[in-house]
Amino acid sequence: MEKQVTIKDIAKIAGVSHSTVSRSLNDSPLVSEKTKQYIRRIAKELQFEFNAGARSLSTRKTGTIGVVFPEIFEDIGTYFYLNMMLKGIRHAFEQMSFDTLLTYPRNDYTHQSNIQRIIRMKKVDGLLIIHSWVSGEDLQFIEQSGIPYVLLHFKPKGFSYSHMNYIFSDHEYGGYIATKYMLDRGDRRIICVTEDSPDLQFIERTAGFKRAMTEAGIELTQNSVIKGECSFDFGYQLIMDHRGILDEIDGFFAEADIIALGMMDALKDLQMKVPEDIRIMGYDDINFGHFYRPRLSTVHQPKEEMVQRACGRLMELVNEEHTDTYMQEVVLPKLVIRQSC
Repeated sequence: MEKQVTIKDIAKIAGVSHSTVSRSLNDSPLVSEKTKQYIRRIAKELQFEFNAGARSLSTRKTGTIGVVFPEIFEDIGTYFYLNMMLKGIRHAFEQMSFDTLLTYPRNDYTHQSNIQRIIRMKKVDGLLIIHSWVSGEDLQFIEQSGIPYVLLHFKPKGFSYSHMNYIFSDHEYGGYIATKYMLDRGDRRIICVTEDSPDLQFIERTAGFKRAMTEAGIELTQNSVIKGECSFDFGYQLIMDHRGILDEIDGFFAEADIIALGMMDALKDLQMKVPEDIRIMGYDDINFGHFYRPRLSTVHQPKEEMVQRACGRLMELVNEEHTDTYMQEVVLPKLVIRQSC
């Protein structure tokens, strides 16, 4: 009987790793088009037929990645940005023929660890952790299990991540460039509006705001930063509550687009023009900001790049590639200037 051609046979002929062959046959974006065409040609010549089911049985892989999301995903204020990120994650893994299993760290009803449960039940091949807090017990369980994982977007609190694979956005830099742009336009009386939250992303954005203001020689007061909910209603009500002093303010830096949009709606109701009367700068670059009038100026987090890099690195770890090194990256956000600032 003629020996059946395997992925390893193709990899040997092509001079690449077996995971590169697998990705090429799955049309992964992590492999160049030239390499994919070369590998497909070899596979065709050898009359190779790719069988994902057989691959799963032979490698004991589930073909599923666990995505640990924060509970705030259910809140409307954070839903838009995280939903865009989740969409990118799903597409990235589907291109590599992997499914995603979305879960929160804890079961709301049993209060048991969802992370430990899905690992014990061997439901996933790896974890993509998008959460600002993972318990020490869960983290110890993850590392003892040997399951590969990558941290994305949220910097975890309570433990060092120096030995972990991660990719984060530099929120301090984002807050800095947003404020500096407003200062360079001549604004001096700028109010920073942030979420009343222990999440490092908001703490860092506020730190960037304060650094830019201090460099400009502007004294900060207790009224320079206003804390509240990450919601449209909070942004709207904030403007209404401060309507008596709006003439004294040049602009607002809202650390979430959804807050900024609520503020703009309130200013419209007060017959005030943006940016002529007051400038508004947001953060996150959610889709609604593209279509609102005036269009919202904002800080764009490079979520597309972050998602691709994180998913690609996790697949390397799942395939046991480059396990002796870490991916530890902090990417810079950028300004998107439209009409509100």
